Amino acid sequence: MVDLPLGTWIVLALVDEAPTHGFAVAALTAEGAEIGRVWQIPRPLVYRSIDRLIELDLVTVESTEAGARGPRRSIVATTADGAAAAAGWLDRPVTHVRDMRSELLVKIALRMRRGLSLGPLASAQRAVLTDVHAALDHQRAASTGFGRVLLSWRLENAEAALRFLEDIE
Repeated sequence: MVDLPLGTWIVLALVDEAPTHGFAVAALTAEGAEIGRVWQIPRPLVYRSIDRLIELDLVTVESTEAGARGPRRSIVATTADGAAAAAGWLDRPVTHVRDMRSELLVKIALRMRRGLSLGPLASAQRAVLTDVHAALDHQRAASTGFGRVLLSWRLENAEAALRFLEDIE
């Protein structure tokens, strides 16, 4: 499994939907846009991510076309490895409660764009969080002072996340 930053995973998943160009991906990840409401990726980072994905042979330049008002643009598409990586990432639950606001929500948005069921991801995420919740509860019982306060906060967040998953499952 390749290790990519969240923004690069998002670019890969969007390119995997259909051949596209960087400007179209940047439009989807701009502030207030469909994916940008969850995770914004500035246009220069979209193009850097595409370049990195090309280096990793996860994306390839399929063709070029005239831009509407600028230079020619490259149409990129995922390779077989890129498609497999994107599908695996979209199915993989996050490991930390703190990543639910970013990574999990963006995976949900991307799965919904593809018409994929949320159930399998929600179930896998629930299994991970159930273990996290149990560990936090055990740690809190043995803690005092601010450590206990912090663990109580984390435990409450894990419980809220589990309720959220139940709701979308």
